[in-house]
Amino acid sequence: MSRIEQSFNALKAQNKTGLVTFITAGDPGPELTVPLMHALVEGGADVLELGVPFSDPMAEGPVIQRACERALKFNIGLKDVFGFVREFRKNDQTTPVVLMGYANPIERIGPDNFIRCAKEAGADGAIVVDYPPEECAAFADAMRENGLDLIFLLAPTSTVERVKQVARYGSGFSYYVSLKGVTGAGSIDTADVARRVSAIREHVKLPIGVGFGIRDGATAKAVAEVADAVVIGSRIIQELENTPRENAVDAVRSFTAGIRSALDAR
Repeated sequence: MSRIEQSFNALKAQNKTGLVTFITAGDPGPELTVPLMHALVEGGADVLELGVPFSDPMAEGPVIQRACERALKFNIGLKDVFGFVREFRKNDQTTPVVLMGYANPIERIGPDNFIRCAKEAGADGAIVVDYPPEECAAFADAMRENGLDLIFLLAPTSTVERVKQVARYGSGFSYYVSLKGVTGAGSIDTADVARRVSAIREHVKLPIGVGFGIRDGATAKAVAEVADAVVIGSRIIQELENTPRENAVDAVRSFTAGIRSALDAR
């Protein structure tokens, strides 16, 4: 059983909604990545998404684009990301870490090499935005054989066939993108999310996390009524942008704790 599966099983047993948090590796500075990961867990995050900086992050809005640009100025690449995970694992052997990014860096080092390095570092899975499920069955199988989960995105425009493909090849959890557009854009229509998540559950038996547009405790609490987890990324990056670097860790811990409290108050 993967760490991700264990985490969601524990949440279900406690009747709790999961909190999945995202930061970009290397932003706002490489020395802060691992302390920020620990701060997110201390604040109540159940699963960490660690973004792999990329020059053309097509699913990301301006906030995460800027985070990628800042990280790339430090020349942060996959090797560094694996190093951050390895360092994090020295003090945390239980919190799942999902690497989130795009196909190009994986293709550059080779999918088999990526899987080997991710496993050795202590990662638990990956979200590869531009790997459609119908084109990566072999990669999904290889990930699963190595104890890693491949997590796919579903959107308001996803067809029933795409949902079935995600059910076939995905593992860990499924990520429902609640908005048509990029990360951090617009606000969530929670009634529409409820309808679409219900339709997805007809085919997908994995836990469902909902993200893109969750910015505060009230929205997180509303989404938690229909989702197994809420996913927050752009809002955390904004917290980092608006906070002096020396206060970044405390600010992220405090923000995460506020979201966790809202979820637990349901």
